[in-house]
Amino acid sequence: MNTPENQALFVPVMAPRPNSFSLSLWNLPAFRRNMLSIWSDKAYQARKMSFRLLNQDYILCNSPDTVRRVFLDRHDIYDKKSPQMRHALEPLLGDGLFVSDGALWQERRKACSPPFESVYLPGFAKIMSGSAVEMADRWAALPDGSTVDVLNEMARLTAQIIGRTVFGDDVPDQDAAKVVSGFTEYQQTINQIDYADTFGLPFLRRLGNPLRRKKAARATAEVHQVIDQIIDRFKRGRKPERLTLLSALLEGDTASSGQGGCPMSAEAARNEAIVMFMAGHETTANALAWTWYLLDGCERSRSKMYAEIDQVLQGRTPTFEDVANLPFTRAVFEESLRLYPPVPLLSRQARSEDEIRGSKVKAGTIMLALPWLLHRHEKEWDNPNAFYPERFMPGNPKPDKFTYIPFSVGHRVCLGLRFGLTEGILCLATLAQRYRLSLPDKHKVDIECRLTLRPKGGLPMILSKRR
Repeated sequence: MNTPENQALFVPVMAPRPNSFSLSLWNLPAFRRNMLSIWSDKAYQARKMSFRLLNQDYILCNSPDTVRRVFLDRHDIYDKKSPQMRHALEPLLGDGLFVSDGALWQERRKACSPPFESVYLPGFAKIMSGSAVEMADRWAALPDGSTVDVLNEMARLTAQIIGRTVFGDDVPDQDAAKVVSGFTEYQQTINQIDYADTFGLPFLRRLGNPLRRKKAARATAEVHQVIDQIIDRFKRGRKPERLTLLSALLEGDTASSGQGGCPMSAEAARNEAIVMFMAGHETTANALAWTWYLLDGCERSRSKMYAEIDQVLQGRTPTFEDVANLPFTRAVFEESLRLYPPVPLLSRQARSEDEIRGSKVKAGTIMLALPWLLHRHEKEWDNPNAFYPERFMPGNPKPDKFTYIPFSVGHRVCLGLRFGLTEGILCLATLAQRYRLSLPDKHKVDIECRLTLRPKGGLPMILSKRR
């Protein structure tokens, strides 16, 4: 696919690119603040990079064949998350699906999958659109031209949706706000990249900032409390008629596939519920926020998407059936996921020796795949840094599934892939029917990349009513 040569394309904010790749004790603090800040131009062209930081070996998988080997073909060797990821997330997620591996992961994956079967999507879609309508109605009460923090608004919206769909529980606004603030506080305080794991010096794990640990513990307790309350309400209340994540976890319910599992303890169910809450609200909220920013910067794409939405919906609330009839709206959201993948870094640790592209892989080597780099790879994409939704339109070649990985890929691909895509398209279409969002003149958008990729400091935008 070639983009038109005579067409000015919107190039949105990017991560800084140093002259050369370097990660050391000196620039590790900057890397902690933004994990994308160390990658030089070479990383956007290389197929594979190997490097060593003191006692720890790393290999960057930066091509379809290397990603396929690690995430699919040799999953038995590379099923384990990196120690950085495990130690960063275990305080919040416990032994949840995102950090577990081996037999436990297989058991939990099976237990968590029934609510995400496609048969439930049409029912979930009603809740997605309905929740977005409620947000649009709340915005209607604001004076035209009001400024809202779109990142926070999208987080509130997706937290409400995940509560109503996956948990079968109308999460009160104050509870959803606690979860959103808890996740934000946790990301800001947790040491995802610490000296011990990054440089292979485990004795350094005893060191650390006790104040940061205390703040992270407080954020964890806040999130745990909300999820525990949801579980308690479920246990004390009447079982919902439809399948929910909690009924699958706490009661071993089966779905249309007939696959179910044994009931879990409340603690295990809580850990998996937090995984789903984090994955279901945080990532989609970030993706939607970035989408509004991109649309504001590209009048051509914005006009094209609004015209499609107006023609297809004609003012009514979108349904699941409408998703298939909104190809450009979908393309806008997929292009947003390409430019700003919600989880921009994936990592695994080799259990045993292997070989990749002629290089030996030692046991214990940390394997990295960065959607941020793969999605902007200069040998895989035309105009990789430009916002051009047409590249995802029907009729254009589909990107290699090991190059475009916003939901990961292989055996550990995100369970909520179809859920998240449907949610993003429906929320976008519902809100865009009634509003345009634009950046204030003096606001400069920047990137914050820790556990997830989000606009730094939030995303203030001006609401303008369309009808």
